[in-house]
Amino acid sequence: MPSASFASTEKRVEAFNALVLRHKAMIWHVCSDYSLGRVWNTEDCMQEVMVNLWRDFDKFEGRSAEKTWVWRVATNTMLMLRRKDVRSPQTETMDPTNEGLAGAALQDDNYQQLLQLIDALPEENSIAIRAFLDGFSYKEIADMTHSTVGAVAMRIARTKRRLKRMYEAENTL
Repeated sequence: MPSASFASTEKRVEAFNALVLRHKAMIWHVCSDYSLGRVWNTEDCMQEVMVNLWRDFDKFEGRSAEKTWVWRVATNTMLMLRRKDVRSPQTETMDPTNEGLAGAALQDDNYQQLLQLIDALPEENSIAIRAFLDGFSYKEIADMTHSTVGAVAMRIARTKRRLKRMYEAENTL
C-alpha cells in the first residue's frame, strides 16, 4: 500500500498534468509567438515553461484565473529566455518550417512583421498587446500586470496606434 506522501505526490502530478493538458495549446502559442529564433526552439521553450509551472504549481493561490496564471508564467519564462538569448552568443537559427502550425503562421509575412513590431515595443507594452491578441480581457490583463483596467485599456489603445504607425512607416513606398 502506498504511503500518504506518495499518494499526495501522485495527486499533485495528476493535477499538474491536467493543468498542462487544459492549457497546452495556449502555452504552445506563447512559446511560438516569442520569436527567440536562435538557440531556443518552441519545444525547448515549452519544456522551460513546464519546469517553471511545476516549480510554482503549489504557489498558485487561485487569486487569478488558472488560465491567466499559466499565461503569465509562460510569458515570464519567454521574457527570461529572451534576456538570456540576448546575452549568449548566437550560433544557430531556428527553422520555422519545422514548427507545425506555428511554423505555418510564422511563414505568413504579415504575421511575422507584426511579431517583429511587437518585439520592438517596450516590454510592458509587448506583454499587454500579446495578452490582448491572445484573447484576454482588460480585467484579466490588469490582474496579470498588477494594473488597473483603465490603465490597460489606455496602454492597449496607445500600443495599437503605435503599431499602426510603425507598420505604415515600414510599408510606405
